[in-house]
Amino acid sequence: MDPRFQKELEQLKVKVLQMAAYTERALDKAMASIVNRDPELARQVIDSDREINAMECEADNLSLRLLALDQPVAMDLRFIVSCMRMVVDLERVGDEAVNVAEQSVMLSQTADETVLPDLAALGQQVFGMFRMAVQAFRDQDAEMARQVCASDNTADDLNMKVLKACMDAEDGTGGVTGLDRAIRTVMVSRSMERVGDLATNIAEATIFWVKGVSIKHHCQPF
Repeated sequence: MDPRFQKELEQLKVKVLQMAAYTERALDKAMASIVNRDPELARQVIDSDREINAMECEADNLSLRLLALDQPVAMDLRFIVSCMRMVVDLERVGDEAVNVAEQSVMLSQTADETVLPDLAALGQQVFGMFRMAVQAFRDQDAEMARQVCASDNTADDLNMKVLKACMDAEDGTGGVTGLDRAIRTVMVSRSMERVGDLATNIAEATIFWVKGVSIKHHCQPF
């Protein structure tokens, strides 16, 4: 293999993992801002989104260069395609972290300081899924990636529990402030659940790279 090509493949992996680290940090801060009612932490997430977007562009440019100039095949081709898929999902995770942070700023201004236990559990669940998905990519671990995919149902169930709790709480006596809080809580929960979906996408990209099969939409069994 061309040493220059191999070096650029390694550079691409480093860029993707660097982007994943920045995204993980933003996601962690966004979750913490909700639990701790910390608007300053939330604003840090919002301000950092530009860096994640810039990293997506850098990874895309390197991927396109490798495809255009080296015409990779087999596992190398699958690796580059997986990276291109992954950076899109990482950027979207960053966007969902911003969405959570924006709602966190508003929720911190309400009188109610309680955080629904299921919302906190959902945050922990999807954050764990995201970290596991990135680790599976880093280690080329298709089995770990499969575990991420299998755990998505748990995130879906927790999201539904948050929605039900918000609906039960708003029985017509909560007033405008209570209704606003419930709506924003549902929006946070939806963003967190979406992070679980995106972590699953990242895991599926790793399985495609390592095993050469696509399990998106259950196209092929794994």
